[in-house]
Amino acid sequence: MEGDVMDKLEDMASVCEFDPITGDIPATKVEITVSCRNLLDRDTFSKSDPLCILYTQGTESKQWRESGRTEVIDNTLNPDFVRKYILDYFFEEKQNLRFDIYDIDSKSPDLAKHDFLGQTFCTLGEIVGSPGSRLEKPLGGITGKNCGKIILTAEELGNCRDCATMQFCANKLDKKDFFGRSDPFMVFYRSNEDGTFTICHKTEVVKSTLNPVWQPFNIPVRALCNGDHGRSIKVEIYDWDRDGSHDFIGEFTTSYRELSRSQSQFNVYEVVNSKKKLKKRRYINSGTVTLLSFTVEAEHTFLDYIKAGKLVAIATLYNRNQWIIAGFTLILVNELFSGQFLFRTGNPSQSTSLHYMNPYQMNAYAMALKAVGEIIQDYDSDKMFPALGFGAKLPPDGRVSHEFPLNGNVDNPYCNGMEGILEAYHQSLKTVQLYGPTNFAPVINHVARYADAVQDGSQYFVLLIITDGVISDMSQTKEAIVNAAKLPMSIIIVGVGQAEFDAMVELDGDDVRISSRGKLAERDIVQFVPFRDYMDRTGNHVLSMARLAKDVLAEIPEQLILYMKSRGIKPNQTQPDYSPPMLSPTPTV
Repeated sequence: MEGDVMDKLEDMASVCEFDPITGDIPATKVEITVSCRNLLDRDTFSKSDPLCILYTQGTESKQWRESGRTEVIDNTLNPDFVRKYILDYFFEEKQNLRFDIYDIDSKSPDLAKHDFLGQTFCTLGEIVGSPGSRLEKPLGGITGKNCGKIILTAEELGNCRDCATMQFCANKLDKKDFFGRSDPFMVFYRSNEDGTFTICHKTEVVKSTLNPVWQPFNIPVRALCNGDHGRSIKVEIYDWDRDGSHDFIGEFTTSYRELSRSQSQFNVYEVVNSKKKLKKRRYINSGTVTLLSFTVEAEHTFLDYIKAGKLVAIATLYNRNQWIIAGFTLILVNELFSGQFLFRTGNPSQSTSLHYMNPYQMNAYAMALKAVGEIIQDYDSDKMFPALGFGAKLPPDGRVSHEFPLNGNVDNPYCNGMEGILEAYHQSLKTVQLYGPTNFAPVINHVARYADAVQDGSQYFVLLIITDGVISDMSQTKEAIVNAAKLPMSIIIVGVGQAEFDAMVELDGDDVRISSRGKLAERDIVQFVPFRDYMDRTGNHVLSMARLAKDVLAEIPEQLILYMKSRGIKPNQTQPDYSPPMLSPTPTV
């Protein structure tokens, strides 16, 4: 037994994958699926709404860092989470993991405001080395309570990069609601080598119908069958109930190979409820499901777009309660990847200000800018960045300007690298009088105008807003974000200070897509993180900035890919010759 496990682990980190060019053995990617059973019920009038958070422990620091979260599943004590964790597996390392379960009661990012349901500790090796790579462990952490158990399943990810798009409808499903029709949804499972199944997708719920037509959905072939086209795929159909006790209608099985053969014709599956079939002699089925469409295309990665040859640029602007940095020009070949940096500020001459220029350390705004900017500037050839500002009274006559060079040089607004940007930032704080309300919408709309002019994939804009949480135009900001969601741009918001960030959390569309005037955003383009969550307890600012940069930039590749894919833009697509717009100063007001 032990020998088999060792052989399996060694195979996963096979020397056959040695790269003779780099001299490295690529890390094996392992997908972790999480389920829980018999969780504590912390809600009075319903069941818990569980969420699982994964923490990994640093090899040297021994500090726990959050590595990912599942989705929240409403009203259940036995969740099967769809969202997976993807980890690099190293046979030669002890990779400590911690799984914390919470009952989510609000949109607040502060975990202290949610009910703790339990936790467990293990290593990645324990999961991989368990029979069938399936590990069951009791949840603990609450004295005197039986917290239930957690089920962790690991599977090595294949290299298949195809993505399938499919759509289904159903006909004459069983009626499960006494006073109305069913509210059906589908759940997809891929089979495992030990005969068990792992959940990989859920459709939306179609209300009050026995003949639903579900929306088309995309799923990586890797998630559906991990590259094994003959592997069984089980599909279950349920009638959704508000209390989480969904009624089973029936199921059918198929495979990727079978689905892909039906790209040009309808494919009909009988939905069977085995218990009902045993009870009723004349039972035929509980309805049918029809595959309406099935297409497959290569799943392009962020690196594909970079390697195809792109020009990357970032711009810098600056406003009274907001700082923006307009104009890093990061050059590769021919695509523009443009970013804008925005700050909210106080009186920088007072030590109570979050913008206070301490001679011994950077303030939070400067650290956030440096953390993100130093990652992005690696894509620039000469490290010369034009930095402009707007929304301030300028010396000597106090005239209001909405676009001016931070370094004071109208003819040459370029700054030398991130140090030059930070120097211009500090000097401007000393010489200009910040002016204007704390409005996000004008800034978002400002960047959106540039993005609206180039929707052919030749540019992608990123706006970084650094704020203490105050916002004066919430409804206008929501509308601006909804409008910007169809454009080639993303928005990152970093919260500094100790204020409540409920307004910022509301703008982040990870769990609930933002909407305005009844219009839903086309995609999630906002990522919010509170900087205080990344501050190292030992005062190590380098570590704090590294953590921040990793998380605030984490969603950009996926958001860029989603935009490009929605517009049918491929990495090797030839872009028209394009000269990026210069953010030259505009007339003062």
